[in-house]
Amino acid sequence: MKLKEKTFKSSLTYSSKEVNDVLQQKIMEESLYVERNATEKAKLFELNLLDKAQYISNSINIVSLFSGAGGLDLGVQIAHATSQYNESFVYEKLKEKANFQKLIQNINIVYSNDLYSLANETYLKNIKGTAVKDSRDIRKVINFPQSDLILGGFPCPGFSAAGPRLLDDPRNFLYIHYIRALVQSKPAFFIAENVKGLMTMAGGQVLAQIKEDFSAAGYVVTAHLVNARDYGVPQLRERVFIIGVRKDISEKYNYEYELPKPTHGEGKIPYVTLKDAIGDLPRLPNDVFISDYSSMYMSRNRKKTWNEQSFTIQASGRQAPQHPEGKPMKKLEKDKWVFEGDFNRRLSVRECARVQTFPDWFEFATGDNNKVSKNSKLNEQYKQIGNAVPVVLADKISRPILSFLASYKALVKK
Repeated sequence: MKLKEKTFKSSLTYSSKEVNDVLQQKIMEESLYVERNATEKAKLFELNLLDKAQYISNSINIVSLFSGAGGLDLGVQIAHATSQYNESFVYEKLKEKANFQKLIQNINIVYSNDLYSLANETYLKNIKGTAVKDSRDIRKVINFPQSDLILGGFPCPGFSAAGPRLLDDPRNFLYIHYIRALVQSKPAFFIAENVKGLMTMAGGQVLAQIKEDFSAAGYVVTAHLVNARDYGVPQLRERVFIIGVRKDISEKYNYEYELPKPTHGEGKIPYVTLKDAIGDLPRLPNDVFISDYSSMYMSRNRKKTWNEQSFTIQASGRQAPQHPEGKPMKKLEKDKWVFEGDFNRRLSVRECARVQTFPDWFEFATGDNNKVSKNSKLNEQYKQIGNAVPVVLADKISRPILSFLASYKALVKK
């Protein structure tokens, strides 16, 4: 007998009560999943793993969830450095890995988790001070260590405005494990990043419920929609940052997170352009994903000029924007564009990394499987880059928190 396939329901059709019912049901289901996996063998494995996850009192201790390649984490490290040194000095030092890492001696990444093995390899290559790198499914993590700050952009495939907006997509409920981590780890702050579509899903009801769930864990929660280009990133990229301040911290120190004002734009520092970001890179690099173009790719303009900001960098080589050199694309009719001239190629891996504001020393793993094609290896790098939080944006958004934490840790030490 053929089982009836599950029918997903669009978030746009949910009532407020249905949103709450679905989320509460998923919280219960995810909690039961964790309990089922908490076998004695699993507990012993975790005990041995977390034995290295030592909280250091005179450091800023970080737990990083859904860490990916580490864009958010590197940005937080930069923000910590700028709380102690001049910004221009920090960014000058950032050009050389060894010089920059001397500035972040008292950042302790107690624990970092992600399922994506290549991203974990990239993370360990580039993010200094990682005590534990855990590649388990977060639903199998039983206990999370103590920290001062939790970071992470929980997965969001069903939240994307470009997707089907499915509330009952199971991948949309991994944020529940973020809340588990908050309850156990009790950090002073958390920073979570997500796609713009989260704000409008089910008419805003999903974000409202998520904020309520985070608040119930003991945090004052705010959500902020930002465009990366307003903070010095050469890219049109809108994202939501959910910021949490532990309630006792908020009350005792009268602390309220304030989103930093945009640094770039009209009347401010000029927007960073593609020319600024990638104009010095080779015209014909060898790290470009090469394939045909789908009808979806050709359904809209994919080519910005040198004096503009890039389209959003996506987690796919096939979907990478076009390089700005040459003639602009031409619109033939609705949902149909064509290339003009003789120079048309996707942005390279390094160009995408520059647009995402990764320093040039940041290496993206490809794996050592010689049977995999060059395109496949390159695509793994595009995936890591596109999934990351732009480093400079992460720095700007997290600065108020890292500045407060530096003072707070000094007070607590006394």
